[in-house]
Amino acid sequence: MFTPLTKPALGSASADAQIYCRPACFVDRPHELDDGCQRIADTMVWFAAWQVSLRDDGVVKSAIVTVAEFDDWIAAMPDTLARAATTQRAATVRPRGALQLGERTIRLNEPQLMGILNVTPDSFSDGGKHVDTAAAVDAGFAMASAGAAIIDVGGESTRPGAPLVWEGDEIQRIEGVVAGLAKGGVAVSIDTRKAAVMEAALGAGAGIVNDISALRYDDRAMEVVVRARCPVVLMHAPAAKSDPHAGGGYDHVLFDVYDMLAERVAACVAAGIDPARIIVDPGLGFGKGIADNLALINGLALFHTLGCPILFGASRKRMIGALDNEAPADQRLGGTVALHYQAASQGAQMLRIHDVSENRQALRVWRGLRDAALTA
Repeated sequence: MFTPLTKPALGSASADAQIYCRPACFVDRPHELDDGCQRIADTMVWFAAWQVSLRDDGVVKSAIVTVAEFDDWIAAMPDTLARAATTQRAATVRPRGALQLGERTIRLNEPQLMGILNVTPDSFSDGGKHVDTAAAVDAGFAMASAGAAIIDVGGESTRPGAPLVWEGDEIQRIEGVVAGLAKGGVAVSIDTRKAAVMEAALGAGAGIVNDISALRYDDRAMEVVVRARCPVVLMHAPAAKSDPHAGGGYDHVLFDVYDMLAERVAACVAAGIDPARIIVDPGLGFGKGIADNLALINGLALFHTLGCPILFGASRKRMIGALDNEAPADQRLGGTVALHYQAASQGAQMLRIHDVSENRQALRVWRGLRDAALTA
């Protein structure tokens, strides 16, 4: 239920209140608004207002505040909230730059594709397709040729109910694939939550760690990433340990996920990870129901206020089937493209996908529309 927020209500907020300032009211032609809009980082996405939400004593109140009025609203806030709102604004508009992965430069001023390469027998969508090392390497090269900027190699399924995999078996699955792709000039990320697997993959040529536990599963994981000085993806999952889907109860899913990722970003920076190398992922489908996932997608732009690139992954996920007569995983391409187009329209910098050429085509259409709006 929507509860309106007013400036007087801000002034009477409790000491424990939290403020969330989400970019809203996206515009195609920013040049027609002069100073009436702002840009998300160095993307091709502009917005004309903020949705300012106050979370206080379990109640959320919100208001749409134009870019021009935002300073007046900040002035009405208590000092703690004013500092938080000012920090969120600065983080949103700060350029993200590029990821340097060896000789490969991944620019984030437009959405980039991360191709999913699961070398597992039991992943929910492509389990068993890439268990042979040579075939997996060929599949990775094919995705890179089709337009994937990064290939994300995973050796353990994290679908609901999937068994744990011993780290030695996981290393055996991924090491040759990572090495083969890296030697061929492909930028590789390693999808794992285990420190030993991270070390093996980084040693074989991977350039990014993609951890569904946000470096909480393995006590050594933070140390490995700090030492490697590599980019890291911090994903939200409600549980840090064996079952990443357990414990998914939320008071307000968008803000609860945001708070957890904000805490993990702060922990990583405190440990010595360069904030420019941190990427955040809201973890669609991990301990989240259909309503939770939809709320995260609609509110995705909030995560820009963390100051990090956003990785968004909805490829073939169960929510698509739930919204379309329980369509099986291999028949969810249309929903995948729709969700990733929505994410791109909110400024997401990276999209994690199975079907590279189809999503690449959708992004080219999206880019054409953006270019036309900016130059017409």
